[in-house]
Amino acid sequence: MPRPTREVADVFRAHGQRWRDSHVGHVSLAQLKVMSAVEHCRSEVLGGHVLHCPACEHTQIAYNSCRNRHCPKCQASAAKRWLTARQTELLPVDYYHVVFTLPNAISELAYYNKSVMYALLLKAAAKTLLTIGADTKHLGARLGVTFVLHTWGSAMTHHPHVHGIVPGGGLSLDGENWVSCKAGFFLPVRVLSRLFRRLYLEMLREAFEHNELLFFGKCLPIEEEIPFLAWLNNQRNVEWVVYAKRPFAGPQAVLAYLSRYTHRVAIANSRLVAMDKQTVSFKWKNYRVKEQNRHRTMMLTHDEFIRRFLLHVLPSGFHRIRHYGLTANTGRKKNLDKARQLLNVKVPIVPLDKEISGETKTHEPAATFVCPCCGAGMEVTEVLPHLYLPRAPPLMLN
Repeated sequence: MPRPTREVADVFRAHGQRWRDSHVGHVSLAQLKVMSAVEHCRSEVLGGHVLHCPACEHTQIAYNSCRNRHCPKCQASAAKRWLTARQTELLPVDYYHVVFTLPNAISELAYYNKSVMYALLLKAAAKTLLTIGADTKHLGARLGVTFVLHTWGSAMTHHPHVHGIVPGGGLSLDGENWVSCKAGFFLPVRVLSRLFRRLYLEMLREAFEHNELLFFGKCLPIEEEIPFLAWLNNQRNVEWVVYAKRPFAGPQAVLAYLSRYTHRVAIANSRLVAMDKQTVSFKWKNYRVKEQNRHRTMMLTHDEFIRRFLLHVLPSGFHRIRHYGLTANTGRKKNLDKARQLLNVKVPIVPLDKEISGETKTHEPAATFVCPCCGAGMEVTEVLPHLYLPRAPPLMLN
């Protein structure tokens, strides 16, 4: 794939320092780290190495990546490794895509309480699916779900929601049978929506009672108990959106779909259209209009573009991909083995990287770096050091 002519890093390099200077005291350490990582990714600042091709004498410099999970250029390899690990977990059944979204009023408070309220979103969505799935009125089975948290809309606004991939069935409550959903129908979304709303609001009230929430900006008026409870009651009258898409066309289509969601960031470099001294233009989708008219181009000032991008910086250590039910980490292997036994299928065998590259046939390791001119293997002839070397602890003077 050709490299995009415009990148988010170009905006940060050209206007990032001015933005930081004008927002001193209003930018978190995590956001500053993301800006620095994106600006320096694959540049001489992070160091690199010189590659030489002995076949055609071609020489090139390859700079190191930042590997920050918010960087648009550093997600492809991480997504590939994650998907390879997930291949052995697929079952030969229909898979459904479900989406749980927070209302706008809740989203405003969630921005100031990312660790708490994003975790509640994942937990409430999972508990909703597992509870309704286990209800004998609907399916009467133990489900498994993989959730991926997204915090953005197509226009990079703050829009917290989770995407879930769920097999169309599960183990019976006694664990002795596989219970499948009706063809083309998973679970009633209205029932899911009502339970999701109740669970989330109950968890949010509990977090408030334990003083786990912070209030700033437009949320300051609900900082005290009485206005907060009144505001919470108003959210019970709001329609909470839960969406379930039709089943995928086989397990492999699930992996193809997952690859577009697991390691996505707020905006891909490929969506950038133009950048001048004042504005940045990018492609976006307006989901409120008909399909044929959804694709639009949005123009933002540099300051607004940077602000929107940094809205979606996650707290350090926050896990945005989580597994629940049958696919939870604690009992995944045991549960999947039982499911395959009941479905009468074998464990899929995923070839190792060396088998894919042909190492087992030629007994020679595949080249790590390939020459873009002739396709031969390239050699590292020089290592370029990091411009900012780690500092030693300060000397303790007696």
